[in-house]
Amino acid sequence: MTAYELMLILDPEVDEARQEEVVHRVRDIILTGGGSWDAIDPWGRRKLAYPINKREEGDYWVIRFTSDAPSRAEAERVLRITDEVLRHQAVHQAHPSRKTEAAAGS
Repeated sequence: MTAYELMLILDPEVDEARQEEVVHRVRDIILTGGGSWDAIDPWGRRKLAYPINKREEGDYWVIRFTSDAPSRAEAERVLRITDEVLRHQAVHQAHPSRKTEAAAGS
């Protein structure tokens, strides 16, 4: 299992209930695949660096989870075909204990 951080930008015109539905769908995919849902941090509405689909703002969500590669790939596939998603990016996160060990060994 690998730790990931997912940045999700949703269309601000979509109501909050639908946004949470999108996030819960990703959560269900991760948990069904045997992963863990570690943290979710809704950042709220923020101005985009550049317009996306004629939108100047987006609702940001940061999600931390642990999963295998097929579950992450399935979650990203679902996000790609979901109309409410403006952008998403999942990146691999190093485990904090490994960072500490690496720093101590230097």
